[in-house]
This record gives sequence, structure tokens and C-alpha cells, in this order.
Amino acid sequence: MHDSDERYPPPMCHPGTREAIVARIADWYGYQTGPGKPIMWVHAPAGYGKTAIAGTVSKMLEERTDLGFKPLGATFFFWRTSPDRNSPAAFIITIAYQLAISIPDLRPHVERVVETDPMILRKTLEVQLAKLIVEPFSALGNTEGMPNRLVIVDGLDECINSEQESRVVKPYAEDQEQVQLRILNLIYTLQSHHLPLSFLILSRPEPWIKRRFESTSFKDVVEVVDLYAVGDHLNDVERYVRAELSRIAACIEDKQEDEEWPGEDLVRTFVGRTDGHMLYASTVIRHIDDPYSDPRQRLYDILHSSKPSPDLGHSAPFSSLYELYRQIMRSCPESHRPLMTEVLEDIHAARKTFKAGLEVQRALAILDRLSGRLPGQGLRALRVLHPVLCLDPHAVIRLDPPSQDPAEGGAGQGWLNFFYHSSFPEFLQSPHVSLEFTTKWRRGDRRLLRGCLDCLSTIASNSEVEEDYVRLALEEWPWFWRWAWEKDFVETEYISSVKKLLSIDLTTCFIKAFSSVGNRLSRFSYFPIEIYRSGAHSCIVPLSYTQIFESERLVQEAVVHLRSSLEAAYVLLLSQACQDLTWVWNVKFTAGLLYSLEELQNCSKETKDWDANEVVRALKGFGREQRERFDRLMQDVRGEGKWYHIGIEPILMYIHQ
Repeated sequence: MHDSDERYPPPMCHPGTREAIVARIADWYGYQTGPGKPIMWVHAPAGYGKTAIAGTVSKMLEERTDLGFKPLGATFFFWRTSPDRNSPAAFIITIAYQLAISIPDLRPHVERVVETDPMILRKTLEVQLAKLIVEPFSALGNTEGMPNRLVIVDGLDECINSEQESRVVKPYAEDQEQVQLRILNLIYTLQSHHLPLSFLILSRPEPWIKRRFESTSFKDVVEVVDLYAVGDHLNDVERYVRAELSRIAACIEDKQEDEEWPGEDLVRTFVGRTDGHMLYASTVIRHIDDPYSDPRQRLYDILHSSKPSPDLGHSAPFSSLYELYRQIMRSCPESHRPLMTEVLEDIHAARKTFKAGLEVQRALAILDRLSGRLPGQGLRALRVLHPVLCLDPHAVIRLDPPSQDPAEGGAGQGWLNFFYHSSFPEFLQSPHVSLEFTTKWRRGDRRLLRGCLDCLSTIASNSEVEEDYVRLALEEWPWFWRWAWEKDFVETEYISSVKKLLSIDLTTCFIKAFSSVGNRLSRFSYFPIEIYRSGAHSCIVPLSYTQIFESERLVQEAVVHLRSSLEAAYVLLLSQACQDLTWVWNVKFTAGLLYSLEELQNCSKETKDWDANEVVRALKGFGREQRERFDRLMQDVRGEGKWYHIGIEPILMYIHQ
């Protein structure tokens, strides 16, 4: 129950936070008259304060003494790690007991049932529901004028065991689904009797729970609230963080008189790191609020580290957070865990390429094709990770703040994010905290690179490139190549990829990519830039291994193949443009052309060298045949040059003559 000693001290919302959702619940409940729909389902990912909200609403209703009745009918707080609360065994009898207290007229009828049949406490939940709740209400006669009471059920997704085996943690999500759906069926049965009861249910958006609430039987009696979309989470967290840091600062004994800690910059950095995730904020606060350590140093270490340190794994607050993550992942059957890990590696790799706003379901379908999985297999493999991953099929991928980790490209690179909070991917790549669930991101880069190369090897001049995974492969393979070999370098796999690249008709692939005019799937429009900006050699050879492969004949062939194929694509398309008035270049074409000309100008200032270049000759031929379109192309190239602050006017003016 909400006031059980086992829950002491009970989680509560920090003063002034979560006010929007609490008000929303109070408005729905309606006190005396009751709501239009008898059930409200509030769902959110792990760590967004659902239990604190349930506790705050319980306390708010319990303190209402002006109504002439007790509006709080009953509460039940499931908890995954408590043998007494991770099972439904005590669910009905706990609810019935509280209803008999909050509605005194019910008490003699409930007592009579227990006295007549003491074994009722050991019978099925369905029998208990009928005998301890439904029949006592019926014994009261007409209940239309009775004030409405609210029954709060928190943590439905934390109910993981059947009542027969309450002390054995079920390893399979399917078993947990059955017992959670059983609870929902019991609540549905209760509301179908039109009793003066309303039900507030809070849980994570597990797919099976969501499907049941969206079913025909439920949808007309349930109001669904997405906590993630209600209120200003970042503002709530900021209010909490400021108050707690001020409290901690006041207790620092060796603080200098002129020292302003925490300071505005530190507060903003901390709040930004939370991403509105109250569980993460409270975990950090509990970690730094240690009388035997310096809170200033502890907070600095957390905010300036991209991975959890081994010390955090032993910190009581963070160990609880990491154990929560491990519990979530352990709900996946052991036989499915390798596939789950594979998909996690893929989405981490793809977060650097997919554009913001792409639907999650569409993104996962692309990854399935590139990694050789069956359609829909990726989404199914991650189904138990809904608490920490955005897996709603129609949700879109959001943009993360810029990373400060040099391994991720340094400041200024904002990656796309499937994860609700950065602490989960950090957990996954830290073996000392993730244990058997450690993932290696570079495996995802290399797997997607292999898929891209396999896809490119099938492309011919008459190939259609409408499918999403083909378009992404055309646009993104150079980036996957770059990232695949940055760490955990495997020479045999690298050489195999080089051989695969040499077998591909890259000229045709570049032409297909330059001719694509549909909506982009990726963030990067300018994939040829990397070839010119870093040089074809750097694009093919990992920077850390340049000396090893400097004289490798196979690698040198790949460098020449890449450069010559790209230039051949420009020449062929410019020749085609002379004849085909309908051909329209895209931004990838103009951006790549820009860097091609810049490199040529940097290599030589002599016009004779420019004239010897096939791309320049093709441009001049295009200018003679299609002057108006040529002028427009040059304007586009100049526009790209201004955007990147690159001065190529001399060579452009020469070509334009």
C-alpha cells in the first residue's frame, strides 16, 4: 500500500514538479461524481517518476478532509525485486482490505465472507474479486449516490511472477506478459460492474500492455496519458537539481568565501545531461550527497565522463540504476539475447546516419535488411526494452545534444537517439556494470558496412533504387566505412571489405546516388565531401593504420578505384545533362563537385593542368551545350562554397569563360 513500511520513505514528487500531470489526474478523477472513463493509464519509460506521481496523488487524496468521504479507495504498488510485491498473490485481498476501510459500509460484508470461508484468501484471484469486492458492493444495494473512490495501481510492469511462484523470478517476458494481462483483466471485470470506483494505472509502455489498452474492449473505458508528452520535464528536473545542489552546497565545510558552487554553468550542464530524466538526476544527487567525499569533485567526474567509471558501479545510487537496466534486459529469453545485442549495436551505429524525424519502425526495417534479418525481427528482438528505448512504431527519432566525447566526433556532433537517456548506452558499453550485456558498437558499424557493400554489389545501370535500404546504402556506405575501422581493428575483415569494394561498380553507384531526388533517409547530404576533404587514401585506410597499409597494393588499388569511379560519375552525368534536359542534379552532386574542383585548384594553379582534368573538360562541354543550365549549376556550386567558406572562384571563373 502507499503507506506501507516496506516503501518507507515513499518516493514523492519534489515540491513544484510534476504539477501538470497531477492536475490532469485530479481533473479526470472528478472526486464526487467520478470520471467519464473509469480507467486512466499513465505510461512513461523507466525513470520518469511514475511511482513518485502515484505516491503524490495518494497523499493528496488522503489529505482531503473536506469532502465528507475518503476519496482514496485503495492503492497497490508492484515492485520487481520484492517477493511480496512482484506477484499478484496479494493484489485482490490488499485492495479489498483498503476498500473496507475507506468505505465503512463494506466492512461487515467483507468480514462475513472471510469468517464464512477463511480459505478465500488462498483461492484464485478471480474468485477473490467476486467474493471480496463485487458481492459486498452488491450487498449494499443501489450505489448510484455513493461517492466515487480512486484505486491506484502502480508499476503494473513490475508484476513478473505468478502467485504460485512468487519467489521465483521468471526469465521469460512471455510469462510476465500473462500475469500483467491477468491484472488488467481483473480491473476490467471490476469496472464492468459499474461500481463507484475509478482506476489509475501507471506503468511502462510495454507492447502487450499497450495492445490490451488499445483493444476493442478497453478503448472505450480508458483514458490514455503519455507522461513523456505531458508537462515540462526539463523544467521539473531543473527545479529539483537547483534545490538539491543548494542544499548540498550549504553543507560543504571547506568552501571558500568567494567560491560560487555550483554556479549557473554547472547547473545548466547537469540539467542538460539529465535530458528531463528525473531518475538520473536523483541518482546523481544521491551519489554526490556523501559525507565522506567531495560533492564538487564527484559531480565534475560524472559530467565530464562519457562512460561510467568502475567506481560508479560500486556507488549505491548508481548500482541501483544499473541493476534496473540489467533487470530489464534479463526479461529477454537467453536464447534471444544475442539477437537483441546485435540490434542494439546496429541502432547505435545508425544513430550517426539516420535523419531526425524518421519513423522508428521504418529505421529498424532498413537495419533488418542491411544486417540480413527477417522483416520485423529487429523490432521483436527489442520488445522487452521499451522502458529504455523509443520503440513505438510511429514515433520518430530525435536529435541528441552535441557529444563531448572525442571518440564520437567531439563537440558539435549531435547524434540521433533511439534511447530515452544517455545513461543506458553508456551502461551497455561498460563491462564492469553491464556484465553479460556488454555491447561493442564497432561490430554494428562493420555489420552495416558489410550490408551496404553487399547491396552495392547488386546495383547495375538498370537497377531500381527505390527501396529504403538501397538508398541508405548508396548514401551512407563511406561513413560506415570510416567508422567501422576506427577501433577494434580486424585486419582480415578489413582486407575482405577492400576486396569487396574493388568488385563493385562504384561509378554506377555514384550515378544512382547523385540522381536520387526523393526525401533523404540520412542526415548527411554530402557524402563525397569526405572523400575529397580527407583524401581518397584517408577515406579507405584507417588513420591509425596508415603506415601498415602505405605500400599495400590492394589498398592502393581501392584508393584509385574510389577516386576514378567518382570522377567518372561526374563526367558521365555531365555528358548526360547535355542531352537530357529533364535531368536534375541534387545537393550531393553539387557538394561533391565543389570539393573536386577545390582539390584540383589546391593541387595546381596552372590552367593547363585544369584543362587536363576530365571533370573540368566535361563541365566546359556542358557550358557550351546548355549555357543557362550550366550557369544555374555554377550558382549552386558557389552557394555550397559560401556555406562551407571555400574559395574556388579562380577555377570557376576559368570554367565559366
